[in-house]
Amino acid sequence: MNLLQLMDLVASGEDGARQFKSDIRNAESLASEMAAFANADGGIILIGVADNGSIKGLESSDVSRINQLISNAASHLVRSPLTVQTENILLENRSVVIALTVPKGIDKPYFDKNGVIWLKCGADKRRVNTKEELRRLFQISNQFHADELPSKAGVDTLDKLRFRDFLKTTYQQEYPETDEKLRKLLQNMNLATDTGQLNLACVLLFVEKPEWIVPQFVVKAVRFPGNEIHQSEYLDIEDFTGTLGTIFEGAMAFLMRNMHKVQAGRGINAPGTPEIPPVVFEELLVNALIHRDYFVSAPIRLFLFDNRIDIISPGHLPNNLTVAKIKTGNSNIRNPTLVSYVAKGLLPYRGLGSGIKRAIDAWPEIDFIDDRDGCLFTATVHRKTNESSVESSVESSVEIDNPVLEQFRLNPEMTLHALAKTLGISLRATEKRVANLQNKKKLKHIGPKKGGYWQVL
Repeated sequence: MNLLQLMDLVASGEDGARQFKSDIRNAESLASEMAAFANADGGIILIGVADNGSIKGLESSDVSRINQLISNAASHLVRSPLTVQTENILLENRSVVIALTVPKGIDKPYFDKNGVIWLKCGADKRRVNTKEELRRLFQISNQFHADELPSKAGVDTLDKLRFRDFLKTTYQQEYPETDEKLRKLLQNMNLATDTGQLNLACVLLFVEKPEWIVPQFVVKAVRFPGNEIHQSEYLDIEDFTGTLGTIFEGAMAFLMRNMHKVQAGRGINAPGTPEIPPVVFEELLVNALIHRDYFVSAPIRLFLFDNRIDIISPGHLPNNLTVAKIKTGNSNIRNPTLVSYVAKGLLPYRGLGSGIKRAIDAWPEIDFIDDRDGCLFTATVHRKTNESSVESSVESSVEIDNPVLEQFRLNPEMTLHALAKTLGISLRATEKRVANLQNKKKLKHIGPKKGGYWQVL
């Protein structure tokens, strides 16, 4: 680095990758700064530059003292030790500025001598204060994964039929005869802890009622009228719970029933094809379910609008992945146990790194947003609309409302359970549709809950 480059750096001011120090006399304080940089993306400390950006430089006697202090801090006061680089930049007044470069850590998290983990916070630093931050640091260093977290579920919560079929189909192995043998098998498969508790991957794949154990890991789907989120108005809504396979099937069915159908050259009596190839949503939904951040206690959200469909997953892209990289097939496994079993046929997973590329090949009109501040990743699939949003919303509303109203016209005394079975949707989704029609003044219930009837208005 020459003097001109130094002046350019200083003119840019301090930020998350650059810090100024007029002098250093405390090795422990320097070690905490190094640890913070290493736990982030690395950075540079300019020693001999004041906080206000004035370049004072260091005397020759200070240079040797500070270099020794740097060596001591990096080797003995940071755990794990860091390999840093220093460069002496000679000023016009013959004083020196030391440029101390701290690399991005490859063995995160880094501690100071007191066991404190430091993170960069803008130009400053702060301590790690939450378990979630600590878990994330371990996750980044591949020392800890959310899908390996122990749950409160034991082997008694396992869906025996589902797991039995998986063992027989995948490994040609019979279901264990005793709980002890079952527990040992699950431990060997990395689906249970040493104490016999099922981990998160096992809960999401093989437990009978996962939503009772981890109710936050579901998919919430809403079809809104128009192109904006509404607080209370919707055309279709449903929450999908169960194993990842069940959630996937339900979410795909929701998407397909809310898609426009196109004739695509077929005869008038032939069923139309969805406006967007189903493989697009197969790839994006599987990607969301197995690569989301399970350290974040939030559902996946599936929002349908007239002009687009948003799939919003908790957690931004991990480590050094970017949107540009995933478009070319690069990937990083956030939940390795989950991926290893999904790849055995539990979901239509076709290979590491190929899903996003396959979705784009089938439908190029897809945008991705990696929101690192909000800790979200959004895939937006743009729809091709030939009509105005209002007309599209009205058509969608009629398309969804008509089957419900038609059933009540045919049988005013039909129960919601019977209606759900007839429409092929969940009871919860049926209740929400009926409530929506009541709010629109299209449907009214006459008489008591038991023994009354429905009046189509």
